[in-house]
Formats: sequence, C-alpha cells, structure tokens
Amino acid sequence: MKFILASKSPRRKAILDKLNLKFRVIPSKVDESSIETTINPVDYCMQLAELKATAISLKYRDDMIIGADTIVVIKNTILNKPKNFEEAFSMLKKLSDNTHQVMTGVSIQNKALDIKCTFHDKTDVTFYKLTDSEIIEYIKNYNPIDKSGSYGIQDGSAIFVKKIVGSYDNIVGFPISKFYHFLKEIELDK
Repeated sequence: MKFILASKSPRRKAILDKLNLKFRVIPSKVDESSIETTINPVDYCMQLAELKATAISLKYRDDMIIGADTIVVIKNTILNKPKNFEEAFSMLKKLSDNTHQVMTGVSIQNKALDIKCTFHDKTDVTFYKLTDSEIIEYIKNYNPIDKSGSYGIQDGSAIFVKKIVGSYDNIVGFPISKFYHFLKEIELDK
C-alpha cells in the first residue's frame, strides 16, 4: 500500500516518520476558507482534514491519502493562524492563564478501495500566566504566524505550558498513536 501525506507541515512529516511508514508528501492546495469557522470545532477540523485528503485522492486513486488539520480552541472559539503581530499577541493573551484545546482532524482515504475514514483527537493544554514581555519576545523570536493559536509547543512556547492532558504529538500536529491504532482497525498493512 502506498501512502501520501496531503500536508506541507514538516512537523506532521516528522511525526509520521516515527511509524517507519513509507509515504510521499504531496501538499493539498485547498481553500480552507470554504469551511465556516462558526461550526462546531470538532466538525471544523475534521471537515478540513477531509477536504485536504479528498483533493489529493482524486488524483491518486490507488494510494492511501492522509489529510490532517490542527486547530486551537478556547471557550469554543477557534484560533486560526494569526495574520500579523497584533493578532498573535491577542491570541497568546487569551491563552495566558487558561486551558485550551488542541484538536486535530485526520482523514484517511483511498478511492480504489472505497475507504474514507475520519477521526479527531483532542488535547487539553493549560498555560501559565504570561507577561506582555514574554509574549512579545516569543513572537519576535519564533514568528508563530504559521501556527494555529500563535504558538508551537515544540519551540520556545514550551515554557508557557503548565499542564497537558492528552497526546503531545497531537499538539505538534498529528495524533500518531491514535492514527496507528486506527490503521490497525481498518486492517491495512504498513
């Protein structure tokens, strides 16, 4: 079975490499704005994962396509990627001294075998209270513009984290253990 990761995320690729699964990377170029952010956050991340996997599965019908999307949610509000410094600062201020959820939707599709399975994982993350100067320094040094919620736990924001309940890899961008057990359930050979 040939696998394709429909994502340009180097973090997702690195996590998936842990399985010793042979796969290619072919990023999907879908318009994420086609999914309304006003829907339930779980549905939102799963629909985005499906959209990404479907876009690639139409071209590679015999391959197993893996689509994924990770979002940050606080008080049922989705924090997407910030557009600028001000948005990043505002998001990190909201996360300060609070618990939020990191949700990743994963879609596994193969047109030839008529497989379309989508699931999600959720991790609770609690931040310490952050000072304005800590937030400013983080944004300056790590440029979190390409990250949902304005942070990447694998970089300098690791010092913000007071507590994690759930999968660390899910926070980084791919719930590898849930994915592995999901593959076992649908009985695919690696």
